[in-house]
Amino acid sequence: QVQLVESGGGLVQPGGSLRLSCAASGSIVNRYVMGWYRQTPGKQRELVAAIGPSGGTTYVDSVKGRFTISRDNAKNTVYLQMNSLKPEDTADYYCNKYPPNTNYWGQGTQVTVSS
Repeated sequence: QVQLVESGGGLVQPGGSLRLSCAASGSIVNRYVMGWYRQTPGKQRELVAAIGPSGGTTYVDSVKGRFTISRDNAKNTVYLQMNSLKPEDTADYYCNKYPPNTNYWGQGTQVTVSS
């Protein structure tokens, strides 16, 4: 049974940075495309960034140049470095495979960007 545990969220001022971590209980990080998703109340969960087994990455346009996804296969962990944060980045952030496995959703980590 795969478990994904997100951490690293918090309250940050506009322009600030956060680094999110996603620790996987199983060795899925180096086998599948892994993604970071975010969700705000009343909206569908959206893919923010993804990283493939070969290291290729993709980002939604709104975060390009500000967010960086990476992974540490030895630690079965995926990271999301978020810089130049904006109020519109406020959301609950989750990691999962891409496409997502509904059984893998964790509790997420909350990011609030506010002055």
